[in-house]
Amino acid sequence: MLRRLRPVHDPSLDLVMSETGSSPAASLWRQREFRAYLSATAFSGIAVSMHQLLLSWLFIGILLLPADRVGLLQALIGFPGVFLMLWGGASADRRDARSLLIRVYTIAPVLSLLLAFFDQADWIRVSTVTVWGLGMGVVISFSSPAQQAILNRVTGSAVQKGVTVSTAVLLLVQMVGLTVAGQMERVGLTPVLITQAASFWAAAWMMRRVSPSPTSPTSAAGSSLRRVVEGLRAVYADRVVFDVLALNFVSSVFNAGAFVIVFPYIIKRIYNGDAALLAIMMVLFFAGGAVSNLVMLRWMPFAHPGRLFLLMQLSRIAILYLLWVEPGFPLLVTATVAWGLNMGVTTTLARSIVQESAAPGFRGRVLSVFSLGLIGSAPIGALVLGWMIEAFGTMNALLPSMLTSLLLFLYGWLGTGVWSYRSPGLEP
Repeated sequence: MLRRLRPVHDPSLDLVMSETGSSPAASLWRQREFRAYLSATAFSGIAVSMHQLLLSWLFIGILLLPADRVGLLQALIGFPGVFLMLWGGASADRRDARSLLIRVYTIAPVLSLLLAFFDQADWIRVSTVTVWGLGMGVVISFSSPAQQAILNRVTGSAVQKGVTVSTAVLLLVQMVGLTVAGQMERVGLTPVLITQAASFWAAAWMMRRVSPSPTSPTSAAGSSLRRVVEGLRAVYADRVVFDVLALNFVSSVFNAGAFVIVFPYIIKRIYNGDAALLAIMMVLFFAGGAVSNLVMLRWMPFAHPGRLFLLMQLSRIAILYLLWVEPGFPLLVTATVAWGLNMGVTTTLARSIVQESAAPGFRGRVLSVFSLGLIGSAPIGALVLGWMIEAFGTMNALLPSMLTSLLLFLYGWLGTGVWSYRSPGLEP
């Protein structure tokens, strides 16, 4: 039977425990700033998840573009965010990340309302959707590292639990956003975009309830380029962080890429689905991710999170194989939920390792590299897999993900320190 590991006593938690009369895990939910942070994360998560489905279906289901062209467009939209993500991480370390998020969430609705205007003018074209996608990419690139950098401050020492709770909440609200976005062909695109704009504004309002955190003179010094370079050096200097980021990036190229472009084409071409069906399947995917995070809460903190992270690479092979054989609808649902379960475990564990290992002065920049691996890998995967869909068939574009998963497990086990990594602050 698995036994929960007990963290070593941390004096910094005494005040929280004495005020609440409960454990640090229970007190986490009672902290006003953590609840405000979760609320802001939830509203922004709704808006961002709507963007995921809207961008895919506008290209695939409304404009009816072939997969290789969609892959190219998604790559063009995503690549600027790769560089802006590092800049966003440096900004999160240099100034108050809270203020940065408030500004970004306040400006983001303008993009949604602009596309709504184009919709009312009957001017939904490749050019207008691409411009909107580029703008949303900038929003995500600046907000993601700042949002993650704040987490350590509002959770204290309960980093693994804080990451898991925030990830579970994010996955749950993504289901709401996807459900709303999936109605675009029934209620119209404009009401969906207005909902997205309102979600961003609500996120800005909730983030105002988180107290500002003044940055230190050290973190504020130097040019943006210098801070980015320092962040990359900090990543390379910590071998475990570097290995986890590298493994997660390569995995995401073919797995996040497969979800971004192959999965929508599977739903449209193989199962003759519409936007509503794609939304339902994506909801099931993220539901699996949320469930896996809630289950992990029961056993956290893990002493060796890297081992479970690597084992999940093997389990993904069976899941993708089940999708590859073009199963009936019940098995398609099963495979989709299992894929989401797998994603929930791997993403949370990778982020937990990075989050608890990164030095405070570099946390925003290190986490920007982590976010870059998740967000920046998808355009590469979309470009490669979009071409593969048209060249070798929709389902065969899943094969690289299976092979990559096996190679990542072997390399992570034999060639890195991820398997032996031990979470700091836990008893031997």
